[in-house]
Amino acid sequence: MDDVKIVDLFWDRSETAIVETSKKYSAYVRTIAYNILSDISAAEECENDTYSAAWNAIPPARPNVLKTFIGKIARNIACDRYDYNTAAKRDSNFVVLLSELEDVIASPQSDWLYQDGQIAKLIRDFLLAQTEQNRAIFVYRYWHCEPAKSIATRFRMSKSNVNTTLSRLRGKLRVFLEKEGVVL
Repeated sequence: MDDVKIVDLFWDRSETAIVETSKKYSAYVRTIAYNILSDISAAEECENDTYSAAWNAIPPARPNVLKTFIGKIARNIACDRYDYNTAAKRDSNFVVLLSELEDVIASPQSDWLYQDGQIAKLIRDFLLAQTEQNRAIFVYRYWHCEPAKSIATRFRMSKSNVNTTLSRLRGKLRVFLEKEGVVL
């Protein structure tokens, strides 16, 4: 079933919407949650929570791209669960992922940049200026939280080549943000 029909089912408050969303996006949602949590049962719980959150969000939302909408919900739920699970300990792969970006996107001196969503807009503009492959590598690593080894397999590259590409992209992003006036 296509996404427009699934969204229409949500708007009609038909429970079939959740069934169809699960059929189409179950693996996608679980992968996002598992990449953050490294726990299959927690990823399954996040998947169920994602469908519930989508049910509550549609309507009033009417997403243009259902996959992105569901993915964002799944990521947010998994990140919240990660924060809860690791409140007292810091030993996950997700910490490593965040540490990769902390030199690039540290807390800027102006909180309005975060509140107004300006940093997100600048990152989007930066990514749109990159090659399709570099943009995809960046998104798979920092949005989908995929390990470099998995990205290397996906793009038929070596893991070290992926890590080098990510390092260069982080450097370019830092320079780009500084040129745009973001003081890090």
